[in-house]
Amino acid sequence: MQSLEGQRRSELLLGVLGRLRVERAGAPVDLGPLKQRLVLAALLACPNRPVPLDGLTEAVWRDEPPRTARKNLQVYVSTLRTLLDPGAADRIVYDCGGYRLRAGREELDLLRFEDLMRAGRNASAAGDRAAGAELFGRALRLWRGEPFADLRAAPLIAAEAARLEQRRVAAVEDWAEAELDRGGAPGPVAEVLAEQVERHPLRERLQAGWIDALRRSGRQAEALAEYDRYRRRLAGELGLTPSPVLTALYNAMLGGGRAVPPVGRPCQALPPDTADFTGRAEQLERLLEVLDGGGTAVVTGPAGLGKTTLAVRAAYRAARRFPDGRLLVRMRTPDGAARTLPDVLGELDRLTGFAPAAVRRAADPERLLESWRAWLEDRRVLLVLDDAADESLVRLLLPADAAGAAIVTASRALAGLAPVHRVDLAPFDDEETLDLLGRIVGPRRLAAEIPAARRIAAACGGAPLAVRAGGLKLAVLRHLPLTEYAARLAGAAALDELAAGDVAVRPRLERGWRELAANQRAAMAALAGLPLDEPFTAQEAAAALGCAHGPAVRMLEDLVEAGMLGLPDAEVMAHTVLYELPRLLHLYAREHAG
Repeated sequence: MQSLEGQRRSELLLGVLGRLRVERAGAPVDLGPLKQRLVLAALLACPNRPVPLDGLTEAVWRDEPPRTARKNLQVYVSTLRTLLDPGAADRIVYDCGGYRLRAGREELDLLRFEDLMRAGRNASAAGDRAAGAELFGRALRLWRGEPFADLRAAPLIAAEAARLEQRRVAAVEDWAEAELDRGGAPGPVAEVLAEQVERHPLRERLQAGWIDALRRSGRQAEALAEYDRYRRRLAGELGLTPSPVLTALYNAMLGGGRAVPPVGRPCQALPPDTADFTGRAEQLERLLEVLDGGGTAVVTGPAGLGKTTLAVRAAYRAARRFPDGRLLVRMRTPDGAARTLPDVLGELDRLTGFAPAAVRRAADPERLLESWRAWLEDRRVLLVLDDAADESLVRLLLPADAAGAAIVTASRALAGLAPVHRVDLAPFDDEETLDLLGRIVGPRRLAAEIPAARRIAAACGGAPLAVRAGGLKLAVLRHLPLTEYAARLAGAAALDELAAGDVAVRPRLERGWRELAANQRAAMAALAGLPLDEPFTAQEAAAALGCAHGPAVRMLEDLVEAGMLGLPDAEVMAHTVLYELPRLLHLYAREHAG
């Protein structure tokens, strides 16, 4: 039976796939002044996820926020709570340094669109193209016009609207392919695609669908002419030739036969999936939702929390969604230095062969980048940019109108990267840590010394890298009792004990420490004097840093962005926000406290 809470929330309808719209019990809700609507739009663009205060401030005031910006945001949020759900304080909550709007799957049109698209792709992948076409059509009928059509003056909202428009185009492509494959009338499909081709003339998947629809409609002369027009435009503007799939379609038309484009082996450059992957169920599901919608996800968190492992698992799980390839590129050299654009593009070219021979010979980074974007645009490729040092190179490699999707992993927050979906990793809890440790050392050995295993888990601070390093050491040293190893981890040499071959904690901590500015390292050393494994307030941090509250908060925020501090997952007001120093970083900072 549906709960009273569920009944109450089902009366609310939220819409962003067109002009911003809210209805309650069938009646439209007056959303108030522009700035208040901008706050709501920013929250609905990231439903059920915290939107940082800085992001809300930028959405409302761009580069000129007033001194009272945060107070004004509190007023706007308080008013929106009443407008959306009178008497329900939990509709919009303060969470992790920002505000999160809670929306059910049936309440927000964007979430319904995502669900229908996911179901359609699953049906199509299972061979039921008719069901896929019907579900894609239902998803497209949710659109009422341009997303956030009345609020695009704000850059943040405009960027999110552009991302949603690309998802709409991808949905049209999915619908057209499924509709044609199931034997639907090609004439209406051609009409829909013609409008989209006019708006996106270089998008090859649209072109292929349109040309095929024209051919199936008996308009072969038009189809051949459109292919030739597209070929000349592609060569003139980008110096490229049509893909093998479109070329095969053209050749089939010339030969009078049915077009059967060759299905080539997708480019695959992923490390092996982790056999003992554990935990992260919620974060994995979130990543798969983002990838299903063709977006970009940024996975962040301190060193050793398993960001790459999660990204690789998601890439394997989402393989059917990306038939043109799955690529992982390390964004740093083995010594931790950031790679250059020519270096990364060179690797991508070796993996995919995207660059025409003339461009490759010229070795011009700008022309290489242009060719990369053109190659990526119409291919359903999943790109994993692992361990990014900053936003600048990532922006260049991720064209906004690509047909595929991307995962970016980074220790830093990459706060300047937008529009993206953020997945912030927290340390494992005790049970997740024990589960991973048991998978490595064996469940019987773990069960024989559960108290010691729990002390090992606590000493690892919930960092999967530390658990893996300790577990691998124990797996090799079968004679070493867990009780003795737990005692070693309680001593001063704990960081050195968490190492097994090249799986080691200390080098990862050292690299992150080197990247900090001198004043940030000094602040970390000062904060290391606070109690281990206990969250702390800004007031406690100010006392440890020996400075006033304002400068202390700014330093704490810098360290959060640098991936050195975390925010416990608690819904608290801004003046009582808590910070936490991950255990292993805490121990490393204590070594430098002198």
